[in-house]
Parts: sequence; structure tokens; C-alpha cells
Amino acid sequence: MKPVAIFRHSPTEGPGYFAIFLEQHGIPWQLIAIDEGAAVPAKPDDFSGLCFMGGPMSVNDPLPWIEPVCALIRSAVTADIPVIGHCLGGQLMSKALGGEVTRNPVKEIGWGQAFGEANATARHWLGDLAGKSGIVFQWHGETFSIPGGATRLFSNNYCANQMFALGPHLAMQCHVEMTPEMIAKWCEQWADEANAVADQPSVQTPQAMEGEIAARLPTMRQLSEQLYSVWIKGLAR
Repeated sequence: MKPVAIFRHSPTEGPGYFAIFLEQHGIPWQLIAIDEGAAVPAKPDDFSGLCFMGGPMSVNDPLPWIEPVCALIRSAVTADIPVIGHCLGGQLMSKALGGEVTRNPVKEIGWGQAFGEANATARHWLGDLAGKSGIVFQWHGETFSIPGGATRLFSNNYCANQMFALGPHLAMQCHVEMTPEMIAKWCEQWADEANAVADQPSVQTPQAMEGEIAARLPTMRQLSEQLYSVWIKGLAR
């Protein structure tokens, strides 16, 4: 089986639980470290699927790899090679597929709820979680629009578009791939950003985020297991 390509855009925003899940299911993966200057493949043909992780940059920044990544996403969608995006990765998918990425009304940082839609596409992706609330982890200040032909799967009171699906492709504004180690590292690395806006109801302090790992992570893991299980069914064998 061809590997899943995992694109990393920032050293501390690696594949996390997504890579663990692939390994548990015997699916090979290959890291493409954009943050270390790795070239964006011209075509998706060497991979069974594409995964794009998060990053502190904006898809609207004048970075040399943004357009090649968007072109690669469009090529994969045309070829029915599944694409999945986490936070920045979801924003890249929206941009590539004709959507827009703009500033969200508020920053979302930390644990929070998202509310599942109850449409047929949501039932396919979310299973028993369709029409119900789920726990997700957030760290973003921008938001994507839903591209034409795609269907929203999750929303919440602070950011309407938390997740969308288009055929076998899944884009998320939230982070369902988090591990305790990643959360601890982000809370250390970006503590100033969180503390500066911690008076907002959409933001938690680093202490609160870390303190809720034991209670929140198992619930979010049920969501990531569900989503990833559906996504891998579309992989090119």
C-alpha cells in the first residue's frame, strides 16, 4: 500500500494521534516536513492519501509553499485520493477548493464543545455522534468558509464552521489529533498568546487546558477514532 503523506508546517504541530492511528491499522505514512524546507510533491500519485497538519501561519500569508499545496490538494480531489486537514490543514483545503479564510470573531484556545449536524453526510462521518455535541481542542484565530459542494459536519457558538466533508475528504478547524505531550508543549510555547486573551469565554489558560486533559481527552479520542476510521476507508489500496 502506498503511504499516507503527512505534511508538517511547524515543528511542534506534528501528526500526533493521527500517525498512531495509522500505525495501529497497518497503514504506512511518510512525513513531509515543510517547516524544514521539504518540497511539495508535484502530484499526489505516490500516496494513498494526504494529511495536512496545523501551523501558526495563515493560508493568506505570502509563503512559497501555499499555492503548490493548494494545487496538490485540488489534484488529489480530482483523483479521488482522500485528503484530511487539521486546523491550518483544513483552512488550506477550504482555500484550495474555492473557499475563503478570514479572521474569526474571537480566538478559540483550549477545550470546548462542538455540535454535530444531523444531515446524511454527518451521519456517515460521525456515526452515533451525529446530532450530538462532542469535545474538541482548539487553537486558532481564523476560520474557513465551506466550499461549494461540501457539507458542514460540526459548528459551535464561537466558530460556525468547525468541520466539513466533500466526498472522501475531511477538513477540520479543530484539533482532534492532540496528545498530552502536544498539549503540554503548546501550553509552554504559546502561553503568552493564551494568557493575553484568557478573559474571553472561548479561551482557556494553559493551566486549565493541561488540568482537563484526563477528563477531556478520552471523549475527544472517541471522535478522532470515528473520523479517522471513516477517512481511511477511502484510501487508495
